[in-house]
Amino acid sequence: MHHFFKDLKVVELASVLAGPSVGYFFAELGAQVIKIENPTTNGDVTRSWKLKSERSNDSTSAYFWSVNSKKEIIYLDITIKSQLQKFYTIITDADIVITNFKFGDDKKLKLDYTTLKAINPTLIMASINGFGINSPRTAYDLILQAESGFMFMNGEENSQPVKMPVALIDLIAAHQLKEAILIALIHRYKTKMGSHIAVSLFDSAVASLANQATNWLIAKELPKSMGSIHPNIAPYGELFETKDKHLITFAIGNNKQFKHLCDLIQYSSLANDSKYSTNQLRVKNRNQLYAELYNYIRELNYKELYKLCLEKEIPIGKIRNLKEVFELPEAKAMVRKFEYNNQNLNTVSSIAFKFIN
Repeated sequence: MHHFFKDLKVVELASVLAGPSVGYFFAELGAQVIKIENPTTNGDVTRSWKLKSERSNDSTSAYFWSVNSKKEIIYLDITIKSQLQKFYTIITDADIVITNFKFGDDKKLKLDYTTLKAINPTLIMASINGFGINSPRTAYDLILQAESGFMFMNGEENSQPVKMPVALIDLIAAHQLKEAILIALIHRYKTKMGSHIAVSLFDSAVASLANQATNWLIAKELPKSMGSIHPNIAPYGELFETKDKHLITFAIGNNKQFKHLCDLIQYSSLANDSKYSTNQLRVKNRNQLYAELYNYIRELNYKELYKLCLEKEIPIGKIRNLKEVFELPEAKAMVRKFEYNNQNLNTVSSIAFKFIN
């Protein structure tokens, strides 16, 4: 599987996270991925996005390595005619070019689709932008989280809006672009023709609003910050503390799971209480329900509760920090080792799927 795209050549003119994560995906699956960086700006800006604990004289950062290993790096200043010509030579046999230009920069730099298509008619140009191909607006993930409603909904009740701790809109847009590229590859296989495809961060964010969008569009319920709880399901996302001080949460999606949970904590009558007999009633009375459950769950130790929940197929999760996450065998299997400047480094694979047969 990891050599699936071994005959594919991808040229990456993108920086930061969204575009480079698409290049990283293809690199992990065996494609030749050439990342073009501008030497006059010290390359991809994320090289300088360092934690306080990182060495200031290193040419890369931990952030940079999240999506840039397995790529061939070529430094070109494409404002210089000879180096632009070198880029044109690189793309003569390329399959895909990934870009995230600001509005108008592609034409100004002579890197627009019309120009590149004249050099390579079967080229697929895959573009990421902030607010659409005709918008000049500069976009970062934070701005998209704000503009698309995610920040308004995120955070504890009555708190200030809160951004998500990863650049999730960037990553969602990257997945959209991967899907579009795969469709364009199928189209090229059938027609021998290239394509210019584009994904905006804003459209990707709105497309991901899912049930929160229809809660407004259909039910006219304006989603707001609710912490980790779910507007449509209860108990779902409330935090509980066990006797041995572990924080846990449940995702109780149906009446059967709720009954099993009540039986497990030895409070079977709660499942038949008229205030909690259906999911809609549990949502309506969730605060009172939380108080009822909390007092019983805090009498149980985590390992005992976890084991019983697995036996009864009750969805339970422990609130883990990343040190604890990467102690799990499933997370360890997602870690990929690589070497850079005689250093052995670790990053997380972008490939979460497996071919079973």
